[in-house]
Amino acid sequence: MTRRPIIAGNWKMHLTVAEGLALASEIRNRCARFRGVDVVVAPGAASLYPICQRLADSPIGVAAQNCHHAAQGAYTGELSPVQLADVGCGYVIVGHSERRQLFGETDEGVGKKARALHDHGLTPIVCVGETLVERDAGRTLEVVLRQLDAALGSLRPEEIAASVVAYEPVWAIGTGRTATPAQAQEIHAALRTRLVALAGETVAQKVRIQYGGSVKPDNIRDLMSQPDIDGALVGGASLTADSFTRIVAFENEDA
Repeated sequence: MTRRPIIAGNWKMHLTVAEGLALASEIRNRCARFRGVDVVVAPGAASLYPICQRLADSPIGVAAQNCHHAAQGAYTGELSPVQLADVGCGYVIVGHSERRQLFGETDEGVGKKARALHDHGLTPIVCVGETLVERDAGRTLEVVLRQLDAALGSLRPEEIAASVVAYEPVWAIGTGRTATPAQAQEIHAALRTRLVALAGETVAQKVRIQYGGSVKPDNIRDLMSQPDIDGALVGGASLTADSFTRIVAFENEDA
C-alpha cells in the first residue's frame, strides 16, 4: 500500500499575525503545485483564523498546535475542537513533547483529545517520543508504545486509520541532533506493528507516521526513503518558505 506523504510545519510560538500570513501565502504559492503530498501549517492560536481564511481555497491544510478535549466549558485560555473546526482547522497536534514536558500533559489526556477531535471531524496528529534519559536507559519502545496505546485506545479502527502519528525523539528536537534514518525506521516499524495489534493489518498499513526531530532539507530525502516513514513534523525549518518548500519537495530534484 502506498501512503500519501504528509509534511506539517509546526511554527510553535513564533511569528506575528502579519508574519504568519506572509509565510502562509508564500507556502501556498510555492507548495500548492506538489500534488503528491499533503502540506499542513500549524500557526500559533492568534493566527489560526486569518491563516485559515488565507488558505481556504488552496490545498494547504491548517493545524492547531493543541486543544482541550471538552467541546465547551469554563477552561480559561483553552480552545475546543468545536472552535477549531469552526475557524477552519483540519488537523490538531496533540501530545507534543513540549506540551508533555513543560505543561504536564499526560498520556490519558492525549487520548481524551484524540477521541474528542474525531468526534468533531478533525484529524489528530498524535505525537509520541522518548527523552534522552529514556533512550539511554533502553526504554524507547516501552515509552512510545505506551503513549501510542493511550492516544489511540479509545478510537474505532476507521478513526485510527484516519489519524496521523508523529514519532519525535525528544532528544532530537531543536538540538540539531537527528535520529539516523535507520534509527527512525526502527521505531516507526515498531509503531506500525503495535497498530496491527490495536486495529489489524489493513488499518495499520493506512496510518501515516511522521518523523519529527530536527528535520531539514538536507536530511528529508534519506528519512523519506525508509518504508515506514510517511512524512515529517517540521519545527524550525518550517519558519521560512525556502527551507519548508525544499522539505515538501523532497521528491523533486529541481524544486
